[in-house]
Formats: sequence, structure tokens, C-alpha cells
Amino acid sequence: MISISSNSKAPIFYGWIVVACAFASLFICFGIAYSFSAFFKVFETEFEAGRSGVALVFSLASCLFFTIGAVTGPLSDRIGTKWVVMIGMVLIGGGLLAATQATFLWQLYLAYGLSVGLGVGFIYVPAIGAVQRWFIRKRGFASGIAVSGIGVGTLVVPLVASALIQTTDWRTSYVILGSVALVFGVLSSWFFVNSPQEKNLFPDGEKISPSVENKNVTIGGATVKEALHSRPFWMLYIAGILASLGIFLPFVHLTPYALDYGHSEGFAVFLVSLVGVGSVAGRFAMGGIADKLGRKISLTTAFFGMGVLLFMWNVSQGALALGSFAVLYGVFYGGFVALIPALTVDYFGGKNAGGIIGALYTNAAIGSLIGPPMAGLAFDLTQSYGLPIMISGVASVIAAILLFMMPEPKVWSPPSWH
Repeated sequence: MISISSNSKAPIFYGWIVVACAFASLFICFGIAYSFSAFFKVFETEFEAGRSGVALVFSLASCLFFTIGAVTGPLSDRIGTKWVVMIGMVLIGGGLLAATQATFLWQLYLAYGLSVGLGVGFIYVPAIGAVQRWFIRKRGFASGIAVSGIGVGTLVVPLVASALIQTTDWRTSYVILGSVALVFGVLSSWFFVNSPQEKNLFPDGEKISPSVENKNVTIGGATVKEALHSRPFWMLYIAGILASLGIFLPFVHLTPYALDYGHSEGFAVFLVSLVGVGSVAGRFAMGGIADKLGRKISLTTAFFGMGVLLFMWNVSQGALALGSFAVLYGVFYGGFVALIPALTVDYFGGKNAGGIIGALYTNAAIGSLIGPPMAGLAFDLTQSYGLPIMISGVASVIAAILLFMMPEPKVWSPPSWH
């Protein structure tokens, strides 16, 4: 039996340092990724492309965000989160620098869509998976803080990118953003530690007695294969595909949508930052609330809220309506991002968190590859975003219903996993 030392709490719990590393890494990689909206109109003009073609640049990248997690999650479980995240930052920085040399849209597909997409995929699942192993009681709250880096990055970086484009040009802007990833991104990855056992700790900061060898301390949980053969995994998977059809539409199309209704370019880009403002609040609030009320019901609420707000977007034209949509949508989107990894570990344990979360996140790859290009094509054909936004809203509500029907984790999970 494992014993706990009398001084049961470490003076500084290293789990919060891991949370800070995840926050910084996600701030950089998703801030850069979601600044794409600031470049949308520039790319339309520069490459003489329709909205479906420009949106496909982001969709290829976002597809890789989540697809590659099925590989990088298990890889980080094996070799360490630090090295995998570091590779991701180098890919993002190199991809942006390569994008500055593009003269045709297909070159942007390769430089941005492929390299930046792979880079974010190397960072996202490993960073989130590492945080899950460090906490049990405060897992939702810790996860919420970590992924709030995405929200803060979404708030700050699009505005910075817009200012850079106006003062320089889009190519110089990408040189600057790429340099940030290569310098500060690599630095933020250095302090990741995969699990509390490596620091002689249990989750939540309890110390392991010095008489206990690390090799005898294990984290329970299902294998990736066991998770893939379970009903809860596939219910989560299908719900995620449905919700993901609409999740990324605002990050790509909200800015051009606002420009179509006569709003200034500064306000149109600011709307994406407002999504970031809301998502920061959602990640903190819904993550903490979910620890008390239950993560499954909280995630169900997030899916339903996103669906209702997509319906709101479909009838919004004025500045107040669009701004309200952006903030409120961000709240529920932020809750979704915070709760998905925590709920996954609730069902399947933390031993193979990176691999299981990575496998699950391929559902978002499917939705992101279909949603934004579908909306862009609909606009190119009809000069309206109405139909794809409505379809995405309905899909998100269906996802909420499916999630509500799932069994509670404590009912379904085998006792041997805990």
C-alpha cells in the first residue's frame, strides 16, 4: 500500500506550473491560428480567391489540429509533453515564415494549412492531457485555466495581427508572429512535466512517502483500445462531430459577415476578439461550476447554448447584436473546450489521457473540415451565410441531446480504473 508523508502538501504544487505552461502554449498557438480572420480579406484580394477557397486554408489547418492529436497524444505519453510541444512551436514558426513566400493560394495551403496545422496538433492534446493527470478534485477548474490560454490568445492576437497588417503588411506580420512562436513558444514548453509521479507527488499535490518507489505508483485508466470499444466514447465522438460543424464558423466567417453588413474592418476583427473575451469567462466559470454540478450536464449545456447562439447570429446585423452574440458564444465555446478533456478523463481515467483525448479529437477535425468551407461555398453560391449557420445550430442542439442521454461516468466506468 502506498503511504502519504506527514507533510502531505508540497509548498508549491508543480501542477499549477504545468497549467501555466499549457496556458502559455495554447495562448501562442491558438492566438496565431485564430488570427486567421484578420487576414481573410487580405488573402481574398492577394490571391484573387473566393471565400470557400480562403476558408479551406483554415479548415485544412484546423483539421490537422485535431487529427494529429491521435498521434501526438500517445507520443507525449511516451516521450514527454515538453519535447512534443517544442516540435509544435517550431512547426508553427516555420510554417508562418514559409507562408510569407507564397504567391499562389495552393502554397498557402501547404505553408499555413499543413505546417501550422501540424504545429497546433503537436501542442493541443499533449498540453491538455498533461494537465489532466495532475488533478482530480480540481480537474475541471485546472483544465479551465489551462485552456483559457486559447481564449486570451483569441482576444489578443487577432487585434495585434490586424494592427500589424495596417502598419506593415501581411507578410511582415507573419514574420513577427512566427518569431514569437519560435522564441516564446519554445520557452513555454520547457517546463512541462508529464505526471505528478515524476515529482514524487500524487494528483492535487499530496506527497508520496520517500519509502515508496516511483515505479510502484500508478495512474489508473483504460487503454486507448478499451476506450474505442466503449459506447460512451462513440456517443462523445458523434456529439463532437455535430457540434464541430458550427464551432469554427465564427473564427473564419464572422469578420467577413460583419464587413458585408457595413461594419468597419476594425470592428469586424474585434468581434473575433470578443469571442475570446467570452471564452475566457466560460473556461473559468464553467470549469469551476462543472466540478460541483457535474461535467456531463455542464458540457450538455455548452452544446445547447452554442446551438441557440448560432440561431441568434443568423438574425444579427447591428453592432450590439453581433457583439452580444460574440461574447455569449465565446462563453459556451470556452466551456466546451474546458470540459471535453476533463469529462474524457472522468470516463476513461488518466493513464492514457493523451492517446484517448487525441483519438476523440479527430471528431473536431471532421467538423472543422466540413463547416467553414461549406459556409464559404454557400456564400459564394447564394451571397448568404443563412443556411449553413442554421444547419450548424441544429446540429449543435442534437449534439446536446445525445450527450444528455449518455450514462454518468461514475455509473459506467469500471471500478478497476480508479
